[in-house]
Amino acid sequence: MSAAAPERPALPLDRFRWITEPLAYWAAETPGRIAATDPFAVFSFADFQEAVDRLAEDFEGRGLEAGDRVLIVMENCLAGAVAMLAAARLNAWAVPLNARLTAREIDAIRDHCRPRVLVYTAGVSPEARGHAERHGAGPLTALGLLNALVAIDRETTPEPASDDPARQVAALIYTTGTTGAPKGVMLTHDNLLFIAGRSSRRREVSTRDRVYAVLPISHVFGLSSVFLGTLYQGARLDLVGRFDPHEVARALAEEDVTVFQGVPQMFARLMSMLDAGAPDLPAPRLRYISAGGSPLEPALKARVEELWGRPLHNGYGMTETSPTISTTLPRRPAEDDSTGPSLPDVEVRIVSAEGDALPRGEVGEIWARGRMVMKGYYRDQEQTAAAVTPEGWFRTGDLGRMTEEGELYIVGRLKELIIRSGFNVYPPEVEAVVASHPDVALAAVIGRPVPGNEEVVAFVQPVPQKTLDLEALRAYVEPRLAPYKRPADYIALEELPAGSTGKPLKHKLRDRL
Repeated sequence: MSAAAPERPALPLDRFRWITEPLAYWAAETPGRIAATDPFAVFSFADFQEAVDRLAEDFEGRGLEAGDRVLIVMENCLAGAVAMLAAARLNAWAVPLNARLTAREIDAIRDHCRPRVLVYTAGVSPEARGHAERHGAGPLTALGLLNALVAIDRETTPEPASDDPARQVAALIYTTGTTGAPKGVMLTHDNLLFIAGRSSRRREVSTRDRVYAVLPISHVFGLSSVFLGTLYQGARLDLVGRFDPHEVARALAEEDVTVFQGVPQMFARLMSMLDAGAPDLPAPRLRYISAGGSPLEPALKARVEELWGRPLHNGYGMTETSPTISTTLPRRPAEDDSTGPSLPDVEVRIVSAEGDALPRGEVGEIWARGRMVMKGYYRDQEQTAAAVTPEGWFRTGDLGRMTEEGELYIVGRLKELIIRSGFNVYPPEVEAVVASHPDVALAAVIGRPVPGNEEVVAFVQPVPQKTLDLEALRAYVEPRLAPYKRPADYIALEELPAGSTGKPLKHKLRDRL
């Protein structure tokens, strides 16, 4: 561990109002303690605060205003974290994007959110550098050795700003949505800090913790729970750009990592190292592990717990809920696939198809309400109204049940969402790309469960009188979709089963699998 002051008690809930305040607090209280690292630099809290101040001044000099958007094409690193907080300093919106998205995906989001400033974490990501070169970016000298690039777009308009943290957007997190088009989830400062404070309190994070941060902070789980939750309690954050099971195993064995949060597939890949002959995966300081982002299989949970002698915690949430709705309790861990009770000050309701509350134990759609519910979808009032009731309930589209003790279990999904390695994959987007091939008449995409994960499978119907080369189709699709969205299998059928309207009958395709 780095030199540190004695462990301090958890800060009170709602201690901070703006996402820049936790860093400012700890920079004043313990400026010399290590706050965050990446493979190229180590920041004390004072270093981190100085970098944020310097970059905010640079942004302001480039014309960034409150309500403008700052697009950050990134993988986990200090440059990306600094850029997010620098944008927030000016009441601009951070729009973090995974650099491994394709050019088509990045550009569609850029066109939708119309950023004033675009930042690329080129020092840690060749993909980010490639996007920067396409967009004509130049050096961002304010970040110095953190090696980022920047581009400016003067043709944009700021959104109205607010001095209320419950109304002022801090981050715009994109999902592609059920329509296949980019859908920006507006999360306020209050949304993110509500989860950062409560989730870190539930994990019992303290100044003595060292958090291994490989979950992308460009996604809401990594952003609010891992990044801001760690910062909230003054713990140390080790930012890691890409998941490598061998590197994770080394860090757990040799570093003083105490907290590791991941998606189930990460834990499955670590277990596969044992299957391949690794003698052991020691983690002498590890005290808290959790999985989220996709269903946690009981067999995987049991195996991880046997290995490390610690409960593998589970949780549930969505981008639109910042994201956490429920998590299991450290002092009362679940023995099965429960996602635990709801966080403090979060309401959960199980409802019928008509929207009526159901008794405990019955299966219905999960609705959630609280300060974690998004402000709305950017530039899409219709979708916002469909997702959030006038009383503030967010309709998750997921099926669940709740026990008499308040434990939430996820039963299934009303939506066709596929969760691949913790990332959301929306079939309409994949179908649109597959069907754009000139030899494909119709495409239908579904998920196929595999151990610890879910795969994308594409059923395709060839254009009449055409012979469809499936390997050529795969080669066509790959550069047009991020890796986690690409189908694992393509299955050609002379004719897809369809209803009277011509819409593919996906339940029949599932039966074939």
